[in-house]
Amino acid sequence: QVQLVESGGGSVQAGGSLRLSCAASGSILRLVAMGWYRQAPGKQRELVARIGIIIGSNTNYADSVKGRFTISRDNAKNTVYLQMNSLKPEDTAVYSCNAEVGYRNPDIYWGQGTQVTVSS
Repeated sequence: QVQLVESGGGSVQAGGSLRLSCAASGSILRLVAMGWYRQAPGKQRELVARIGIIIGSNTNYADSVKGRFTISRDNAKNTVYLQMNSLKPEDTAVYSCNAEVGYRNPDIYWGQGTQVTVSS
């Protein structure tokens, strides 16, 4: 089992910044990647950003956040961060951390989610 603990959500005005953190613990020896997803009311959950744990792994971003959001990791702390700049009202959603464990047919784990609200 893998436990994911998120922090850093909150409310901010448009143009502001927030940083989300996600700390992984438990059976993370075969941790392959971590990412952030978001779900706004009435919409499907979507990938925001994903980063591989292995050094040199790629990062992936949703087109809507490219240039504004940055995902990074601290392998020593088993923690992934999402720096969100130039926030827009349309970024308002519940943001959830995700971990992929195992290289073939990975097991997927989710955090509890954290609310991000951007006001205009």
